[in-house]
Amino acid sequence: MTMTSVAHDASGAIDLAPAVALFRSLGDLNRLAIVHELARGERRIVDLTTRLGLAQSTVSAHVACLRDCGLVEGRAVGRQSLYRLTHPELLNMLVAAEQLLKATGNAVALCPVYGTAGRQANSA
Repeated sequence: MTMTSVAHDASGAIDLAPAVALFRSLGDLNRLAIVHELARGERRIVDLTTRLGLAQSTVSAHVACLRDCGLVEGRAVGRQSLYRLTHPELLNMLVAAEQLLKATGNAVALCPVYGTAGRQANSA
């Protein structure tokens, strides 16, 4: 299996920087929660803060990051904005990630560096 849409630089080498940026943009728990919420439909910042139990400033900062990455877009409705996912392909990627986690028995969570057990040990 190959990644068919990966960019190549002038020398023909694979440029993985865009993929790294994509995964980093989704690599934060709050941003991923926002993406999952937006997968259900358009939401205002206040809807996201209520649903996720986060401060308005936190949600706004993470939505801005996702917007800057081109994953989320907003449209003005009166004095507020409604946000939605820009590309439905993002949903396919999330489903594939869930399938991979299921297939591995959530083995990634056990990774000593990036897994949830590693984070708990590092924060202690």
